[in-house]
Amino acid sequence: MELTTLTLHSRFAIGPVDPRIFGGFVEHLGRAIYGGLYDPQSAHADGDGCRRDVLQALAGLHFTAMRYPGGNFASGYHWLDGIGPRDRRPTMRELAWQSIEPNRFGTDEYLRLCRRMGWMPMLTVNLGTGTPEEARNWVEYCNCPAGTHYADLRAANGSQEPYNVGLWCLGNEMDGPWQLGHVPAEQYAIRAHQAAKMMRDVDPSIELIACGSCSIGMPTYAEWDRQVLEYMGDLADYLSLHRYVGNRSGDTADYLAVTRSIDRQIEEMDAVCRYVQARRRSKKRVYLCFDEWNVWYRTASKEFEDGRGQFAPHLIEEMYNLEDALVVAGFLNSFIRHADVLKIANLAQIVNAIAPLLTRGDDLLVQSIYYPFAMFSSRREGTSLRVAQHGPGYESRSYGYVPYVDASAILSGDRLSVFAVNRSLHEPAPLAIALADRPIVAVDSAEVLTGPCANATNSFEAPHVVLSGPFDGVAVAGGQGTALLPPLSVAALTFQLGRSRDR
Repeated sequence: MELTTLTLHSRFAIGPVDPRIFGGFVEHLGRAIYGGLYDPQSAHADGDGCRRDVLQALAGLHFTAMRYPGGNFASGYHWLDGIGPRDRRPTMRELAWQSIEPNRFGTDEYLRLCRRMGWMPMLTVNLGTGTPEEARNWVEYCNCPAGTHYADLRAANGSQEPYNVGLWCLGNEMDGPWQLGHVPAEQYAIRAHQAAKMMRDVDPSIELIACGSCSIGMPTYAEWDRQVLEYMGDLADYLSLHRYVGNRSGDTADYLAVTRSIDRQIEEMDAVCRYVQARRRSKKRVYLCFDEWNVWYRTASKEFEDGRGQFAPHLIEEMYNLEDALVVAGFLNSFIRHADVLKIANLAQIVNAIAPLLTRGDDLLVQSIYYPFAMFSSRREGTSLRVAQHGPGYESRSYGYVPYVDASAILSGDRLSVFAVNRSLHEPAPLAIALADRPIVAVDSAEVLTGPCANATNSFEAPHVVLSGPFDGVAVAGGQGTALLPPLSVAALTFQLGRSRDR
């Protein structure tokens, strides 16, 4: 393959990389919580009932904002059911996933876990079957000092000091006909406006995320977003977008090119935000929150989504392979390339249900998609740089022409991190990296993730088929970095920089 060159300049910056783009998402869905995150019967259970092995593995992903409790679940969830003594909490028939919900894990358990793990809480209020007042009361419970009814409830439940939840989602996927309480855009906008006003009256410091289009295939795509933002005025801080992708056609080359469509989705939603800002002549900039994203297609059908009235059923437990891991890396590259407009993102989800971790009894499996997230998140601090790229590419069936190498870069002081995916199925990709105003003087660290084939998958029986590891195919010479990327791989390269060449 011909050489791919990546040329950068420290002054050609896109914007600071918000650490919140490395967020996660845990929902009351299948075994995501019960039997995954929270399992008092496990040999690994700690004093709070959480699995130590799961928490240890999650710590390696360095998650920031952690979204809870849904998802579709949120549109039928009433938060008061999940607080207080566990033996007094009601057991409910949950409709989004047709499961039994015992409410053993709720607001306080989640927020205590966030404190323990260093996660930033991110709560989704129920604007499907719930009311704006219920959302307002939840903010008081979480964020107000004791002395009023709901804050006193929190204190009685063990937390005298407020939790100070800063991020609040105004419902979930309300544009989707499958959503409990689905309504047209104009009606959702009224609900969201009412809730936002009351919630911010309780705590003016909170940031609010309005439901945007949950799929690029929705007939209301972009128009929904315009209507919601125009009605909500300056109450919305962020607009949400969701995306799940997969290789339904079995065409790996085309699948790996999906990053081009992710770029476009972000740019289209940002264009809607900017249009509404201009039309309203507002000084406020609404940014983007990609609060659900992942690979999900093998279990995206009724057969895998219906809990059939069971407690903690096995739902949407996707098994991931190498090509899925490379697509996850492509999502993260896209997020970094759009650091000026994308401020929050949440991998959906974290345990068992479409997740990087799977449990089976007391065993734990680390899936392929775990590794690229860890490689990126450990190098996330800094400013995203524009990448001037020159090199070979190919014509994909669905997304047009794409380069073989998909790349992004983050500058942090005297270190430059470059993330590069080689989409080629068979050929290594030679890579040259230059920072125009500063020399690259040494390799600080380098990792690579690859495997024997696109479909290579970790399993409980063979858990080490797709792993990240040290990368020795990188070097420095003449003030530039070079690398030879294996076919079907992602590399995370961090270089040490010398003094600026500019005077």
